[in-house]
Amino acid sequence: MKLFFISAVLCFNLTFTQTVYESIESNALGVKRELKIQLPRNYESNPDKNYPLIVVFDGDYLFEVVAGNVDYCSYWQDMPEAIVVGVNQVGSRSKDCNISSDYSLSKSATQFYEFIENELISFMTENYRSLNFRVAVGHGQTANFMNYFLFTNRPVFNAFVALSPSITAGMEENLTRRLGHEDDFNTFYYLSTAALDIKRNKKKITELNTKLSALGNTNLLYAFDNFENANHYSLAAQSIPKALESIFFVFQPISKSEYKNHILTLQTSPVDYLIEKYAMIETLFGIEKQIIINDFRVIAAAIDKTKKFEYYRELGKIASKHHPDTTIASFYLARHYEYIGKQKKAMNVYRSAFSLKEVDGYSKNDMLDRADQIKKEFGY
Repeated sequence: MKLFFISAVLCFNLTFTQTVYESIESNALGVKRELKIQLPRNYESNPDKNYPLIVVFDGDYLFEVVAGNVDYCSYWQDMPEAIVVGVNQVGSRSKDCNISSDYSLSKSATQFYEFIENELISFMTENYRSLNFRVAVGHGQTANFMNYFLFTNRPVFNAFVALSPSITAGMEENLTRRLGHEDDFNTFYYLSTAALDIKRNKKKITELNTKLSALGNTNLLYAFDNFENANHYSLAAQSIPKALESIFFVFQPISKSEYKNHILTLQTSPVDYLIEKYAMIETLFGIEKQIIINDFRVIAAAIDKTKKFEYYRELGKIASKHHPDTTIASFYLARHYEYIGKQKKAMNVYRSAFSLKEVDGYSKNDMLDRADQIKKEFGY
């Protein structure tokens, strides 16, 4: 539902971000290249925090679409805050992305490739607090060009967002072979087209999707969209939020469907599920994320629903680590003591929450009422 409202709030949210305009001298290109850089909210006030890097080709027109969506999605915690850099390609796009007759990069495209890999990423790493998790976004020619970054042993990008790529000869076969190869790292690949897309693009993209969808590579996280009411240009606005959602799905708060279809059906501990979810976030993105209150609530609901109250003790310990000054850990630990028959201890833990910060859904009054009820029932 959030995606439905995105166009109405992008401009509002962007006023809280910081956009920096840079011009860097490129030895590879022999000229200066202009950049647009959006820094996350509160970037300056969090000097120890690092962020994923999103590199936007065709930055002269695609940057604002990506930057706005990144700010919006990160505001709602559907993805981590990220640094977005747009590369200006006005007047140089064709040279930057030119493919030779033997399907390799032309001389000018090779120079642009080297600029991105050796100069731009180094510049962003040295001057801005960017993580090693990087996303490439391209449209048409640039979406085809950025695939060449995959054809190395260790690509500098972890995720690729290909918006209606103008697929050149040999690319479909080479890309399918590369993405079908099992590596010791994960690759995210998002591909999109539309009903009114350029006919040649749409045909080749549809064929490519058929092949990529059939791949059995467990380290490939692939997503595809074919928009009914869009063309080659308008599909970008619909694709970007979907692409970000597919790349950062594990970062998002636990959803109702995830709760119903995965957590409630677990034969193992739901607390372990929570731990593994956040361990995966750190593994994939290099981000040590604090477990949010929403996800604690979901796991607690699953414990109550399945009546597996023995898991409250471990959930309380984790809550105490992530939210030590709040009532949430006391509630879970007290529930554990109730379950194992230590009612007096549960009563005292409920009462101890009075000095802690109240969390919505875990009010001090409710916990004191529960303590009074235990006292009355057991005569303490």
